[in-house]
Amino acid sequence: MFDWELRDPWFLSLALLAPMVYYLLAKRSPASITYSSLMVLGQTPRSMRTRLANTPALLLACAVLTMSVALAGPRTPDAETRVRREGIAIVMVVDRSGSMQARDLVKDNTEIDRLDVVKERFEQFVLGNEAQRSSDVGRGRSDDVIGLVAFARYADSLCPLTLDHGSLINIVHDLQIVTERNEDGTALGEGLALAVERLRRHPTQSKVAIVLTDGVNNAGDINPIQAAELARTEGVKVYCIGAGTRGLAPVPVRDPFTRKIFLQPAQVEIDEKTLQAIAQQTGGRYFRATDRKALAEIYDQIDRLERTEVTELRYLQYQEWYRTLVIVTLAMIGASELLAGSFLRRLP
Repeated sequence: MFDWELRDPWFLSLALLAPMVYYLLAKRSPASITYSSLMVLGQTPRSMRTRLANTPALLLACAVLTMSVALAGPRTPDAETRVRREGIAIVMVVDRSGSMQARDLVKDNTEIDRLDVVKERFEQFVLGNEAQRSSDVGRGRSDDVIGLVAFARYADSLCPLTLDHGSLINIVHDLQIVTERNEDGTALGEGLALAVERLRRHPTQSKVAIVLTDGVNNAGDINPIQAAELARTEGVKVYCIGAGTRGLAPVPVRDPFTRKIFLQPAQVEIDEKTLQAIAQQTGGRYFRATDRKALAEIYDQIDRLERTEVTELRYLQYQEWYRTLVIVTLAMIGASELLAGSFLRRLP
């Protein structure tokens, strides 16, 4: 059974011309011969030619009908291209405070800071990991609307919820750690609250915020627990990630005299209790990423957990019937002309 679709259905209105064409052609003045009496004709059986006399007119009327259907663009979807879409709304909430300059997530390379690793793993989470695409994990989030919120002393919505993941990743690549002292800080509560506000406006039923920070909330007017309560009220599940090794981490420091940059050990302080409370209050989970591999595994776990299945028939390929119907139309016109000029010819 075909699931017919019409690309331009309004062309079907031309089918109304078919009865008119038949009427005008079938009722046109026939050839006539004068008889003194019609009684003889009444006793004569109708011949095959007499019975088929209106066939050319009928064929032309059918040609008008099929041509109107052809112009309407009939097509049938290829059942093989049905897909099952899985889509949710996700906002990534990323810390870009000065402490994200620490070089502790990649042990063998002190040139890569925490934010670089976060951006790398975030891109793989969104676009997928070539090495893992054979399974559900690592295939990317192509059907999810994803947005980006970054925070230091202030929270900023850098990318609205979008399916344009290419543009989103370009924005992520441009994300930088704050350099001005008056902009530095960790407004975790405001970052989460802004993410919840963006998600609240979106019609998707399943909504998730992924918060990544390496510090303690010390800025902003909104307490993280208040933001978590707001998320719970709006049905937003929050996954929290604490990024940073345990103990001391090498942090770049500029010598005030030589202006050279060197690495200096600094204590890692992450408010894990608050992050755990946020996750628990909203039905999410808390993770601790102490290195690049751990962060990748955390994103993989979130990738597994957040797969809301929404069945949707989406056809990517169609079989077009325009050409077939045009050929049928031309065949009927040709047959009509051939019959009208030969076997069913009318002689005036």
